[in-house]
Amino acid sequence: MKIIYNRNDWTEEATVATVGFFDGVHQGHRFLLQEMCYQAKKRRLPTAVITFSVHPRVVLHSGYQPELLNSFEDKLELLSMTGIDYIIVMDFTPELAALTAREFIFRVLASEWHVKTLLVGFDHRFGSNRAEGFDEYADYGRECGMEVVRVAPYNSDKGITVSSSVIRRLIEKGDMEAVARLLGYHYRLKGHVVDGHQIGRLLGFPTANIAVDEPYKVFPRTGSYAVCITIDEGYYKGMLYVGSRPTIEYDDSLRIEVNIFDFSKDIYTESVTVEFVAFIREDRKFDSLEALQAQMWEDKKNAEQFFLNPLPGCISNCRERILLRI
Repeated sequence: MKIIYNRNDWTEEATVATVGFFDGVHQGHRFLLQEMCYQAKKRRLPTAVITFSVHPRVVLHSGYQPELLNSFEDKLELLSMTGIDYIIVMDFTPELAALTAREFIFRVLASEWHVKTLLVGFDHRFGSNRAEGFDEYADYGRECGMEVVRVAPYNSDKGITVSSSVIRRLIEKGDMEAVARLLGYHYRLKGHVVDGHQIGRLLGFPTANIAVDEPYKVFPRTGSYAVCITIDEGYYKGMLYVGSRPTIEYDDSLRIEVNIFDFSKDIYTESVTVEFVAFIREDRKFDSLEALQAQMWEDKKNAEQFFLNPLPGCISNCRERILLRI
């Protein structure tokens, strides 16, 4: 797979393509991309995903703060695992946003990127007013010699229509197992270890305080979670806390602290990835540090239960890696 940032580097004379932001690269996205690969194979043409490094609403609305499932780098990594040939990264500009759907198809897709077959999601819309739909796109495609193919909606095995917005709501509820089923992988946060108050060490549960690298990443609900942790090439079990630590009451800022089971190395300033396996309990204030300590022992026992079996359907299954390590 090759990533194209500059139009001058594009040498293909015809391609099968789709356009979108693809936040999450979830099961619905992969369903679309599988269909694109199938259509391309029939036509003996390469495949291309046309996407953007910055959320379009950031350009269109000053001060807009997106809630992202992936960083841009994570999105590229996930897209690279789908079997496509190219990722075309375009700058989303006010000039691009002002194009009508017809202008976008003619000037950008057909003229610049030589798209011969365009796949669109069932309810996907583009163009300056977003008022037009598949029928209009198909008409414009015929005018310029482009076939436009509509892909059926993808539903999960539980009948849920998979979308980035649905997944965001599930993350905010803390339903991380449902999130993993819809994403096709465990939801993850990447960051680096920063200095903390070392209260966890006093309680027998030393924690690494994580500063998340992607500032617009969606955070799960406050509480405790069973997580997998990646440090360098190593995979570890652990539990993670998201909250303001009401029992300790240092301040009201949201903190992310992870306790890595059976681990004693100094990882201060190192990069880590945490993958959310399951929600354990909600955040609450305890009467004493002793009561908090007792709860943390209970949390660890509960967290261990979630590592016994891998989650079916995960393309990046941290529980399988943990089981191989044990």
